[in-house]
Amino acid sequence: MHLYFIDFNWFDIVILPLMIFFARIMDVSIGTVRIILVAKGYKKIAPIAGFFEVLIWIIAITRIVENLDNWICYIAYAGGFATGNFVGMIIEERLALGYEMVRIITKREADELISTLRDKGYGTTSIDARGNLGDVAVIYVIVSRKKLRQVIDLISKFNPHALYTIEDIRYVSKDVFFSTSILKKK
Repeated sequence: MHLYFIDFNWFDIVILPLMIFFARIMDVSIGTVRIILVAKGYKKIAPIAGFFEVLIWIIAITRIVENLDNWICYIAYAGGFATGNFVGMIIEERLALGYEMVRIITKREADELISTLRDKGYGTTSIDARGNLGDVAVIYVIVSRKKLRQVIDLISKFNPHALYTIEDIRYVSKDVFFSTSILKKK
């Protein structure tokens, strides 16, 4: 048993697969964030992220090709890919880049919600409309993703049964949709 431990190839069985696993986590995470950056129009940052994504991938795939007979590396590669997707989504969620449009449809009187949103610095546009069950108010709010939770909390507090949808926005002319107080807080 002591001889087996000495003959055990730590590099091929443990270290190399771990290196491949973590390299894949890094390159897939960067790739996930890069896709978001491209979709949101970050023209300067996305190519830099792409450079590092591919560089790390080339290093990982080279090690795989050099060790085609090591099936543990295949498992590490696939596991790193799966984990990298998960980590990339968490990173993107925490970065909260860009803006969202929140559309709120409420049967109740919405004046208190609208005034609270405006008092908190969120630009709102409201429209009186008619739904299947009668008169409704439709409220539009443009908000940075970092502050989205605050708007949802306000909706829940003032109008818990309101229907709301959230849509991703690529570009916003800030001076039109945001009050100056919220711009100064950024």
